[in-house]
Formats: sequence, structure tokens, C-alpha cells
Amino acid sequence: MTYSIASLFARLPQRRTLLKCGHVLMIPLLIWFILVTPEDVLPFGPAAFQFHSILALVFVTISLIWMADYARRGLAGRPGPKLGPRARRIHRLLNTAIVWGLWGVAITGFLLGLTSTRLLKAGGFLPIAPPMGLPRANDIIGTFHIYEFYLLGGLVALHAGFHIWRHLWLRDNALRIMTPKRLHKYL
Repeated sequence: MTYSIASLFARLPQRRTLLKCGHVLMIPLLIWFILVTPEDVLPFGPAAFQFHSILALVFVTISLIWMADYARRGLAGRPGPKLGPRARRIHRLLNTAIVWGLWGVAITGFLLGLTSTRLLKAGGFLPIAPPMGLPRANDIIGTFHIYEFYLLGGLVALHAGFHIWRHLWLRDNALRIMTPKRLHKYL
């Protein structure tokens, strides 16, 4: 049986379905990385660090796919008819800032690998970048990467609060719009 490229892409889930799944996957990953640092998992041995590294690779992969989709097609949804002009601007600003923030975290992660003194591998198998051995630059980028990530976490908290407010106060089903149908009964 032969398949054309078009028929293979026709079998993929719709864009909104993929973005909803991305939301659901990113929430526990973001919480994990806010609460657990590499220093926290190192005492548990190489397997724990490997697991942490694989989660980071999944996080970055989803982030880059999300950024590519945003760059190609823009934001997936409209802000909602019940939102006023100011809330519409906040909606667009938060969503755009998060997508760019995810991109920024991936870029500074790459720069960490590039300025490292040894070859770093995401997930333990994927080389991040050829090490240039720039310890001072690595320290600066590492600090920036940490602050950038926690700033992104703050933006995500604002984003979540905004959509919870919409869902509860405006009753516009904002949380159902962003989650797969299987999870709607819990909202």
C-alpha cells in the first residue's frame, strides 16, 4: 500500500488538537522544572539526571514546534467575544510573550552548550552544541537562562490566572477551549 505525502499529513490531528495537547504536556513539565533543578537530581545518581535531561529535551522540542507553528501561522485562537479591548490586548500579549519566552529558553540552553567546556548532550544522546570552552560566558548565560526561565514561569502563572478568571468570572469556557475534550468533564 502506498501513501502520498498529502495523505500522511491528512491523518495528523488538527492544529488546535495538537496545541491543546501541547498545553497539557507543558504544564507538568514547566512545574517540574520550576521545582526541580539539575542540582536537585544529581544526588540520586546518573539515571535521575538522565531522566531530568530527557524531560528537558521533550520540553525544548515542544517549545520549538510551538514557535515554528506560531512563526508560520500566528496565534491559534481569537481572544473571545466576552473580553473587552484591554483584556484582548492582555490575551495577545501574554500568549505572544510565552511563545517567544519558550524560544528564548531554548536559545539560551543552546548557548549554554556552546559556551561549555565539555560536550553536553540533551537526553544523554543529542549533542547540544560544540563546546567552545568559555567558562565566564557560560556562567553569565547560565544565570540569564535561570532568570529567563523563572520569568517565563511567572508569565505562565499570569496566563493561567487570566484564563481561570475568564472561565470562572466571564463563564466563556476558556479552559475547555484550551484542553482536549477528554478533560472537559473535569472543568
